Amino acid sequence: MAALQSLRPAVGGIARNPILVVVAALFAVAQLPSLFVPPSRPVLSFAVSITMFGVFVLLLPFAQGGFLGMADEAVAGRTRLGTFVSVGKEHYVSLLLGYLVLLALNFAFGFLAFFGGMAVLLGGAYTSTGSAEAGNTVSTGAGAGGAATGTGGFGADPAVLAAAALVGVGLLLVYFLVTFFVQFYAHAVVLDGTDLVAGFRRSAGLVRHNLLGVFGYTVLLLVGGTVFGGIAAVSSTVAALAFGGGTPGSPVAELLPTLSPVIAVVGVLVYLVVVGLIGAFYGTYSVAFYRSISESG
Repeated sequence: MAALQSLRPAVGGIARNPILVVVAALFAVAQLPSLFVPPSRPVLSFAVSITMFGVFVLLLPFAQGGFLGMADEAVAGRTRLGTFVSVGKEHYVSLLLGYLVLLALNFAFGFLAFFGGMAVLLGGAYTSTGSAEAGNTVSTGAGAGGAATGTGGFGADPAVLAAAALVGVGLLLVYFLVTFFVQFYAHAVVLDGTDLVAGFRRSAGLVRHNLLGVFGYTVLLLVGGTVFGGIAAVSSTVAALAFGGGTPGSPVAELLPTLSPVIAVVGVLVYLVVVGLIGAFYGTYSVAFYRSISESG
């Protein structure tokens, strides 16, 4: 299976080119400012988050292209930083447009899921309230001077909740299918030199002809990303808490005051190393896998 066969060249590429870990860790460094903004300053936190989002939208396509170019060289032999700059510049416009397309797709599905769910739930609550009020009227009329046996209130009908769940699952399935089929568009642009539209088509075609292999590849990335991403999340959270000392009066604030500098430094280092390894592995593994299914397809 291509998903398993691509593991060896991916690991070998990292072993020959540890610079990939360093470059990937630099992406994590760019995220550190948002981690250390204290929650007690929500305006500053919001401003930093918006600024970082804008920076990532503009710079991530450049970094994505450059890193894929480096990973491609690493799988075959040796790579260098010059490749990062040259390949990132060469494919920047196409990858930026592709990133914006996927970003718009995320917003669209999020919008549909949120407002669709709200509409269904509010409709169900209205139906439930109307039914309760009708029951109250009948009950009140049935007994002379009797009090109502039911009370109105908001409560969604189970059937409506089931319908909302089905709609949500359906939207989520469509979203995952779309992202599943176009996940290699950037590889097509960078490694095969296609334009953006051809890159989406190339990705969809390769996935369609290698469904089992791509599924195994995706599962391996998902499992590995969950495990190591969890380690990165815990280390960054501990570092942020240690740096800020925790919320006053909380157990964290009482436990960390003497060790907080050490814990913060260790947490940051673990976070950078883990994110660097995750990024380097994704780069070489995705390139090795893409090359494998391209040759077979």
